[in-house]
Amino acid sequence: MRIRIIFSKTEIIRFTSHLDLYRAWERTLRRAELPLAFSQGFKPHAHINLACALPLGFTSENDLVDIWLARDMTLDEIYQRLTQAVPPGIVIHSVEEIPYQAPSLQKQLTASEYLVTLLLHEDELAEKLERLQKQKVIMRQRKNKEYDLRPLILEISLLPEDTSGRQQIKMTLKARESATGRPEEVLLSLGIEPTTALFHRRHLILMDTSNNS
Repeated sequence: MRIRIIFSKTEIIRFTSHLDLYRAWERTLRRAELPLAFSQGFKPHAHINLACALPLGFTSENDLVDIWLARDMTLDEIYQRLTQAVPPGIVIHSVEEIPYQAPSLQKQLTASEYLVTLLLHEDELAEKLERLQKQKVIMRQRKNKEYDLRPLILEISLLPEDTSGRQQIKMTLKARESATGRPEEVLLSLGIEPTTALFHRRHLILMDTSNNS
């Protein structure tokens, strides 16, 4: 049985690393006493698949983790056990069963949607976003290699200010295994320092695999 958990990573653990988040899920599943399926070999490990690493300092909602169970259980029992075992900072929204042999989350992921909140007011932000969208090429450098950021920006728009009057930008960025857009790089391309912003991942967009299941 393969289960997909939809959860949020909240403010109090936003500086938790991807590896530590994975370990938190391992501890949660043990505390929940779920019948986990384990790999074969010299060092068996539980089958746990987190969708996409979240950079330090980011929060999220609608994040995904898949787990494999050695026997069937009701979704309601799984949800109840998990919500009683999960640590502060992780909020479980729902669980669902998915096909056992479906592709990994990393292979299904196509894009991520972010909400970026600016802590300092940026003059002429709408105009800067418009100019960015008109650019055909946005060359950036990552790990000493140049790449074009422009095709990784699927959508970018200015949202209404939040209740504190802070400017907000919505970004939908490509998130393939070999081509991932980073919201910090988008801000740098706009001339905005990423340390003056809050980053929140709102959605992970998966390809439709219903015809392959």
